[in-house]
Amino acid sequence: MAISPTEARPEPASFRDPANRVFHVGDEVLRGLDPQAAAHWRALNGSTFFPALVAARKVCATEDAPPTLVPAATGSPWAAVLRHERIPFVSHPYEWSFSMLRDAALLHLEILRAALGEGFTTKDGSAYNLQWRGADPVFIDIGSFEPVRDGEPWAGYRQFCQTVLYPLMLTAHLGVDFQPWLRARVDGIEADELRPLFGGTRRLRPGVLTHLHLHGAMQHRNAAASTTEVRDQLRAAGFSRELLLATVRGIEKLVRKLDHRPAGSHWSDYQVTCGYSARDRVAKEQFVVTSVAGGARPRLVLDLGANDGRYSRLAAGHADYVVAVEQDPAVVDELYRKLRSEGQRRILPLVLDLADPSPGGGWRGVERAGFADRASADVVLALAVVHHLAIGRNVPLPEVVDWLAGLTAPGGSVVVEFVHPEDPMATRLLANKPAGIFPDYRRDTFETLLAARGRITERLELPSGTRTLYRTVIGG
Repeated sequence: MAISPTEARPEPASFRDPANRVFHVGDEVLRGLDPQAAAHWRALNGSTFFPALVAARKVCATEDAPPTLVPAATGSPWAAVLRHERIPFVSHPYEWSFSMLRDAALLHLEILRAALGEGFTTKDGSAYNLQWRGADPVFIDIGSFEPVRDGEPWAGYRQFCQTVLYPLMLTAHLGVDFQPWLRARVDGIEADELRPLFGGTRRLRPGVLTHLHLHGAMQHRNAAASTTEVRDQLRAAGFSRELLLATVRGIEKLVRKLDHRPAGSHWSDYQVTCGYSARDRVAKEQFVVTSVAGGARPRLVLDLGANDGRYSRLAAGHADYVVAVEQDPAVVDELYRKLRSEGQRRILPLVLDLADPSPGGGWRGVERAGFADRASADVVLALAVVHHLAIGRNVPLPEVVDWLAGLTAPGGSVVVEFVHPEDPMATRLLANKPAGIFPDYRRDTFETLLAARGRITERLELPSGTRTLYRTVIGG
């Protein structure tokens, strides 16, 4: 059955390659291919390596679909249409921890090696070509595969450096978090931006001389040359597929060497220092489980301020998927490593400052969707978060409640904890603020704000007497 063009929504992040375009039709993810891309797909699907990668869950599951399902941009039907597996929650590399970016890089290189072995390559090397099933990375850009041409380098090398390798080197060698750098520019970190930070003996650190200084010098030397001229020069110099494969193996070896284990931060031991009694913890855990499991099974749960993932794990036992958000990259990295070791595929940890969440970015500000545009959760957990936003970051309570409601799907619920002004944690935060600056930070005010945006179905005062939990159905 043909789909009306009004039902097929083009994916804003899929427009740079005219050979193929991704569309959303309901919950389905479809990709239109032009004649050349369709021929590449048929060869790819008939290979040995590609079905093996799909079976190993390293590449997203893909199948042929009727060409009439999506409209072509030119008005002519696509030569082929593919149906892709839907990723539970789309994230961006600047929301990943160091180990997440490194594991995504290693998967990308593993896939490229396998492709080269059967005469294929990938025409780009962007970190955005990967997504996550929980703690498992998965390659999603099926349209990136094409036959390799002898004598040509990897076309995605520069992209890989800018969106993957340079961010990893920035953090591994200098201890600087890469997330703000990647968030600031969708195309990644330019060699010219990073080179001044790696002078002197820093030039000798793994990968710096070859992939930063020499690569940058080659870019400047060939700035006036066309891509065809550069390819001709490489062929004349004897560049071969074997050399390309050796280069990929070398990059893979380098990425495996890069590591970063930051020292503990204030948030790394927050569950120990936050002041909950054993009775508080038990009551809070029971409330969370009841709230998540009390109705229809949630498809998506957001755990805001997830810290070590205690409540994310509880929610994952009763939901299809949980996105665990925490602002400290070190805490997220530790959580990711644990989830990876557990083989957890239903909890995705992300680095995100709740007071400064990821905005829309890229072309026209929509190529990379902002966090709020991607989040439409059945359940939002906001445990021990409100006081940090309202007092610690000076966000007015009505704004906090509006934001939580905006992250929730209609009919979904917000499970939120209000820390009373007399609670030790709130008192500590208020001690650093001018007296009387938060006259509206009160329990009754908070309840009124919640009730204005939904229906409070449950409330529980914790045994300590200074914290109250609420479950509010938004719009109910």
